[in-house]
Amino acid sequence: MIGVRAAGVAGLVLALLLALAGCASPPARFYALAVTAVPDPASASLSDVVAVDSVAVPAAVDRPQFVVHKGANRVSVDEFNRWAAPLSSSIARTLADDLAILLGTPRVVSGPLAGSFDPAYRVSVDIRRFDSVRGQGSILDAVWVVRSTAADGTATSGRSTLSEAAPAGADGDYDALAAAHSRAIAALARDIAAAIRALGGR
Repeated sequence: MIGVRAAGVAGLVLALLLALAGCASPPARFYALAVTAVPDPASASLSDVVAVDSVAVPAAVDRPQFVVHKGANRVSVDEFNRWAAPLSSSIARTLADDLAILLGTPRVVSGPLAGSFDPAYRVSVDIRRFDSVRGQGSILDAVWVVRSTAADGTATSGRSTLSEAAPAGADGDYDALAAAHSRAIAALARDIAAAIRALGGR
């Protein structure tokens, strides 16, 4: 009788452990933006310093979690797929590194170090859309300004609206979305690099 009772208790404990294991949350996955710009051998290198001063992102996506669009008026915040760093600083760093490749110079800075340099050009970016759609792709819509710090203080501005495909995959939806956003930032960097060269007459 005691053996039967003990077996029953053991079975109950095992069932509870299995139930708890089934309810355990999956581990979070973290993603980073990558530098994907490709240098243009035909373009001359820039010797001036360029500072990416600020990158503003929409409040709806300014959070660690991926914000996935489900329709025109609905989004989903994914608790288990997250950005490894704040988006504004991550985009600024990636944009600066892409610009360094496109301009052929390591003298492109962002973040706290930017204040330690005397840049010839300052870049500000206001991102209006940073959309992620699983199985489809990313949309990046950004208004940007490039200002010369020379005495004449000339400036140029533009708007880049970019979309990159991110086909659905078994486990790769979020990997594909992060890669699509990385490519869109590289395309944004190409537009800004062209504006910098135009301002400098190069």
